[in-house]
Amino acid sequence: MKRIAITGAKGLLGWHSAAHLHAANCGARFNGDEAPYDIIQIDHAAFDDGLSERLHGVDAILHFAGVNRGDDVETANPEIAQKLVDACAKAQINPHIVYANSSHAAYDTPYGNAKRIAGEILSQYANRYTNMILPHIFGECARPHYNNVTATLIDCLWNDKTPEINPEGRVNLLHAGAAADSAIDAILTETMGDIAPKGRDMSIHDLYEKLSHFHALYQDNIFPNLSDDFDLALFNSYRSAAFPHHYPKAMKINSDHRGTLFESAKGGNASHTFLSTTAPGKIRGDHFHLGLVERFLVVSGEAIIRIRKVLTDEVHEFHVSGDTPVAIDQIPLHTHNIENIGDEDVITFFWAHSIFDPSNPDTYADPV
Repeated sequence: MKRIAITGAKGLLGWHSAAHLHAANCGARFNGDEAPYDIIQIDHAAFDDGLSERLHGVDAILHFAGVNRGDDVETANPEIAQKLVDACAKAQINPHIVYANSSHAAYDTPYGNAKRIAGEILSQYANRYTNMILPHIFGECARPHYNNVTATLIDCLWNDKTPEINPEGRVNLLHAGAAADSAIDAILTETMGDIAPKGRDMSIHDLYEKLSHFHALYQDNIFPNLSDDFDLALFNSYRSAAFPHHYPKAMKINSDHRGTLFESAKGGNASHTFLSTTAPGKIRGDHFHLGLVERFLVVSGEAIIRIRKVLTDEVHEFHVSGDTPVAIDQIPLHTHNIENIGDEDVITFFWAHSIFDPSNPDTYADPV
């Protein structure tokens, strides 16, 4: 078992990295194998108390903790790096360190200088050091209005606000999950030196137009074509921002003397549709996905759908009924289940954006 510490574990990149390692552990346990990773999540508080104890026996560190704004940005990042190497020395370890650096480190700015100096402190200590130069990171559960333009634009769409957009502004976007995979792969392959995962370059105006297009389709119960991995990641980031405050999604019901009719899901590409029955008192699910777009829609019976953000105790419950059909769209890195709480079978309609591939199921067992 490889013991991997993640600093900044509550941040966007830290949480995605921990979740991807957790997914590997869940997959191994489901197959009856030993979990390959011991994940040590280190938040801000640990830097002030007991950091060396947390690092005992660590094989590798994904160093994502840092400050990206504020008056102390130039001093804070080097201080954090120094605290980390001091704690490593105290713990008597010399782990492989993967540092989340920035393309700004090449520029003479307070933030750029801070990132560069922090990297120098880490590289001088570590015998195995990877300098991961990152572009703009986006992803599920990013914090809006805090140095993340994608999350801010998404938040404006969901809250009917018009953002201020620099007409000359550009971004080079990389999904947090892809960045996490690059960092983890550097450890597993013992890759040293500079690595620079490639992002998608676009203007902020074009980014907003794409997100606005997603929003318009989704409000009309239409899923966009998601054959492009970048579009899939961006759409998942967009729709994840709706959870839980814009849940559940009501269906437009057409009724007459014959009964009712509603459209469960439209659009997408190579989609997969199926129905299931769940007996009274039984539970289905207890798993999560890394990228799958999936919709639950109970068409008969009474059920509770539960959703938990992985690696947290944050659970949300939705009471659903076939008498009032609503859609519950599952989002990446949130484990979920459905429990029949009635006296009759629950019939559930499921829609996924891609056809199930047994060789790559993107399904990780993890009880809610």
